[in-house]
Amino acid sequence: MDIDEAMGLALDEARAAAAAGDVPVGAVLLGPDGHVVGVARNRREELGDATAHAELLVISQRSRELADWRLDGHTLVVTLEPCPMCAMAAVWARISTIVYGAADLKAGGAWSLYNIPQDERLNHRCELVAGVRADEAAELLGSFFDRRRRPGPSAAR
Repeated sequence: MDIDEAMGLALDEARAAAAAGDVPVGAVLLGPDGHVVGVARNRREELGDATAHAELLVISQRSRELADWRLDGHTLVVTLEPCPMCAMAAVWARISTIVYGAADLKAGGAWSLYNIPQDERLNHRCELVAGVRADEAAELLGSFFDRRRRPGPSAAR
Protein backbone atom coordinates (compact mmCIF):
# COMPACT_ATOMS: atom_id res chain seq x y z
CA MET A 1 0.00 0.00 0.00
CA ASP A 2 1.36 3.42 -0.81
CA ILE A 3 1.67 6.17 1.80
CA ASP A 4 -1.18 8.26 0.37
CA GLU A 5 -3.59 5.31 0.66
CA ALA A 6 -2.37 4.55 4.17
CA MET A 7 -2.95 8.18 5.15
CA GLY A 8 -6.47 7.84 3.74
CA LEU A 9 -7.10 4.96 6.14
CA ALA A 10 -5.64 7.00 9.00
CA LEU A 11 -7.96 9.88 8.09
CA ASP A 12 -10.92 7.47 8.21
CA GLU A 13 -9.83 6.46 11.72
CA ALA A 14 -9.51 10.13 12.68
CA ARG A 15 -13.08 10.75 11.51
CA ALA A 16 -14.23 7.82 13.67
CA ALA A 17 -12.43 9.35 16.66
CA ALA A 18 -14.20 12.67 16.08
CA ALA A 19 -17.57 10.91 15.79
CA ALA A 20 -16.87 9.33 19.19
CA GLY A 21 -16.06 12.75 20.68
CA ASP A 22 -12.29 12.37 20.70
CA VAL A 23 -9.60 14.46 19.06
CA PRO A 24 -9.53 13.27 15.44
CA VAL A 25 -6.22 11.47 15.15
CA GLY A 26 -5.85 8.19 13.32
CA ALA A 27 -2.88 5.90 12.81
CA VAL A 28 -2.01 3.07 10.46
CA LEU A 29 0.94 0.75 10.86
CA LEU A 30 2.50 -0.77 7.77
CA GLY A 31 4.59 -3.90 8.09
CA PRO A 32 7.99 -4.33 6.47
CA ASP A 33 6.25 -5.61 3.32
CA GLY A 34 4.15 -2.42 3.08
CA HIS A 35 0.86 -4.08 4.00
CA VAL A 36 -1.43 -2.70 6.71
CA VAL A 37 -0.86 -4.56 9.97
CA GLY A 38 -2.77 -2.27 12.31
CA VAL A 39 -5.14 0.68 12.54
CA ALA A 40 -6.17 2.77 15.54
CA ARG A 41 -7.70 6.06 16.51
CA ASN A 42 -7.54 8.24 19.58
CA ARG A 43 -9.63 6.64 22.33
CA ARG A 44 -8.78 8.81 25.34
CA GLU A 45 -12.38 9.82 26.00
CA GLU A 46 -13.77 6.33 25.38
CA LEU A 47 -11.24 4.60 27.62
CA GLY A 48 -10.69 7.42 30.12
CA ASP A 49 -6.97 7.00 29.53
CA ALA A 50 -4.58 9.87 28.82
CA THR A 51 -2.23 7.46 27.04
CA ALA A 52 -4.83 6.11 24.58
CA HIS A 53 -3.33 7.95 21.62
CA ALA A 54 -3.75 6.35 18.20
CA GLU A 55 0.00 5.79 17.81
CA LEU A 56 0.42 4.03 21.15
CA LEU A 57 -2.62 1.86 20.55
CA VAL A 58 -1.45 0.67 17.12
CA ILE A 59 2.11 0.05 18.35
CA SER A 60 0.80 -1.95 21.33
CA GLN A 61 -1.59 -3.93 19.14
CA ARG A 62 1.16 -4.97 16.75
CA SER A 63 3.66 -5.74 19.51
CA ARG A 64 1.14 -8.06 21.18
CA GLU A 65 0.42 -9.81 17.85
CA LEU A 66 4.13 -10.40 17.26
CA ALA A 67 4.93 -11.01 20.94
CA ASP A 68 7.85 -8.66 20.31
CA TRP A 69 8.32 -5.00 21.14
CA ARG A 70 10.75 -4.52 18.27
CA LEU A 71 8.95 -3.27 15.17
CA ASP A 72 11.95 -2.89 12.88
CA GLY A 73 10.96 -2.19 9.29
CA HIS A 74 7.49 -0.91 10.21
CA THR A 75 6.11 2.46 9.09
CA LEU A 76 3.82 4.48 11.34
CA VAL A 77 1.38 6.68 9.40
CA VAL A 78 -0.49 9.21 11.53
CA THR A 79 -2.72 12.17 10.72
CA LEU A 80 -1.10 14.52 13.25
CA GLU A 81 2.55 14.94 14.15
CA PRO A 82 3.20 12.65 17.13
CA CYS A 83 3.46 14.22 20.55
CA PRO A 84 6.65 13.62 22.57
CA MET A 85 5.12 10.55 24.28
CA CYS A 86 4.18 8.93 20.97
CA ALA A 87 7.40 9.95 19.23
CA MET A 88 9.43 8.33 22.00
CA ALA A 89 7.28 5.19 21.86
CA ALA A 90 8.06 4.92 18.14
CA VAL A 91 11.76 5.19 18.92
CA TRP A 92 11.55 2.57 21.69
CA ALA A 93 9.63 0.25 19.34
CA ARG A 94 12.33 0.68 16.68
CA ILE A 95 9.82 1.96 14.10
CA SER A 96 11.74 2.64 10.89
CA THR A 97 9.67 5.51 9.48
CA ILE A 98 7.10 7.94 10.82
CA VAL A 99 4.83 9.60 8.27
CA TYR A 100 2.50 12.33 9.46
CA GLY A 101 -0.01 14.73 8.00
CA ALA A 102 -0.56 17.97 9.92
CA ALA A 103 2.18 19.57 11.98
CA ASP A 104 1.42 20.12 15.67
CA LEU A 105 2.87 23.51 16.49
CA LYS A 106 1.76 23.29 20.13
CA ALA A 107 2.85 19.77 21.07
CA GLY A 108 4.79 18.24 18.17
CA GLY A 109 7.44 15.75 19.18
CA ALA A 110 8.60 14.79 15.70
CA TRP A 111 9.72 18.13 14.33
CA SER A 112 7.72 21.21 15.34
CA LEU A 113 8.83 21.54 18.98
CA TYR A 114 11.13 18.56 19.40
CA ASN A 115 12.74 16.13 17.01
CA ILE A 116 12.76 13.06 19.22
CA PRO A 117 12.77 10.47 16.40
CA GLN A 118 16.02 11.84 14.99
CA ASP A 119 17.79 12.84 18.19
CA GLU A 120 21.36 11.59 17.84
CA ARG A 121 21.63 11.04 21.60
CA LEU A 122 19.16 8.15 21.38
CA ASN A 123 20.08 4.62 20.35
CA HIS A 124 17.55 4.49 17.47
CA ARG A 125 16.36 7.04 14.94
CA CYS A 126 13.30 7.03 12.70
CA GLU A 127 13.07 8.48 9.23
CA LEU A 128 10.48 11.29 9.13
CA VAL A 129 8.12 12.17 6.29
CA ALA A 130 5.96 15.21 7.03
CA GLY A 131 3.00 16.86 5.35
CA VAL A 132 1.26 13.90 3.68
CA ARG A 133 -2.33 15.04 3.07
CA ALA A 134 -1.67 17.72 5.67
CA ASP A 135 -4.52 19.99 4.52
CA GLU A 136 -7.11 17.24 5.01
CA ALA A 137 -5.78 16.37 8.45
CA ALA A 138 -5.59 20.02 9.52
CA GLU A 139 -9.14 20.69 8.28
CA LEU A 140 -10.46 17.72 10.24
CA LEU A 141 -8.76 18.91 13.42
CA GLY A 142 -9.78 22.54 12.88
CA SER A 143 -13.44 21.75 12.31
CA PHE A 144 -13.49 19.44 15.36
CA PHE A 145 -12.16 22.18 17.65
CA ASP A 146 -14.40 24.82 16.05
CA ARG A 147 -17.43 22.66 16.90
CA ARG A 148 -16.19 22.17 20.47
CA ARG A 149 -15.79 25.91 20.97
CA ARG A 150 -19.21 26.75 19.52
CA PRO A 151 -21.90 27.10 22.18
CA GLY A 152 -25.12 25.21 21.81
CA PRO A 153 -26.47 21.67 21.66
CA SER A 154 -24.35 20.65 18.66
CA ALA A 155 -21.08 21.32 20.42
CA ALA A 156 -19.14 18.23 21.47
CA ARG A 157 -18.43 18.11 25.19
